[in-house]
Amino acid sequence: MTTLLQRFGSARDAFTPSRLTAWPASAVNPASSMRSGAAAGTPKVALEDISLEYRTNGSPLLALDRINLQVRTGEFLCIVGPSGCGKSTLLHLIAGLQQPTSGEVLIDGEPVTAPGTDRILIFQELGLFPWLTVGDNVEFGLKLKNTAKAERKKKAEYYLRLVQLSQFADSYIHELSGGMRQRVALARALATEPDVLLMDEPFAALDAQTRDLLHDELERIWAQTGRTIIFVTHNVREAARLGDRVAVFTFRPGRIKREFLVTEPRPRQIEDPAVSRCAKEILEDLREEINKSLEQEYRISS
Repeated sequence: MTTLLQRFGSARDAFTPSRLTAWPASAVNPASSMRSGAAAGTPKVALEDISLEYRTNGSPLLALDRINLQVRTGEFLCIVGPSGCGKSTLLHLIAGLQQPTSGEVLIDGEPVTAPGTDRILIFQELGLFPWLTVGDNVEFGLKLKNTAKAERKKKAEYYLRLVQLSQFADSYIHELSGGMRQRVALARALATEPDVLLMDEPFAALDAQTRDLLHDELERIWAQTGRTIIFVTHNVREAARLGDRVAVFTFRPGRIKREFLVTEPRPRQIEDPAVSRCAKEILEDLREEINKSLEQEYRISS
């Protein structure tokens, strides 16, 4: 394990020889305070003492417990954790679809009280409209924003080029492969030009070959657009492949157990030995939480 005294640079700058640095959740987050001269700036996303409690069968259930996290502008943050730890719920809170029981979600220092076009959430179920063409699907969010027709068309064409689907603008969703549909959903999200892209296991249902291709596409688009991305996944190697930083969540209640700064140079490939080593180290930290999840499931079912 490397020391926290390591110098941290931007994810797109030169890297130190070490490729993975970890620090416990209780430690000061060096990625938030040192990278890209961010010490004096306001983080793009800040979670301050976020807790969320449900009531199930009349009993309280603490889903998230005192989450503190900062995400800088343009960062690619991946979140991993066992099933039921609150990863997706956290995205809903950032999107403004739910409100925390306590604590505050901030975007550019301003509290989140409702959904907004500065944050777009992409679900595993893409929500594309089969009765609309690909181009009309991409324009849909812009139409809701009352964007003029000529500008909608221009932006849709631009983002379809960005995801390499220009030739399919007049096609319908059922005519596309699963990977192409994912790219349509990404183009639709990007067309509204959000500051923050929230992605909830978007590639989980795809075959390995298509998923690897979309990793390349997403990394390219992220580099071109400079969007801030928060990406939830169960796939530790996917997190090490894509992320600048990986946050590991505990089993319920969800807390940030540890954060890893991935400094392996880009572009990366999921089969790279260095990515595998990073993933192995993250998985070692995660395995205890997965076991807790399995033990809980066994107790309930037996």
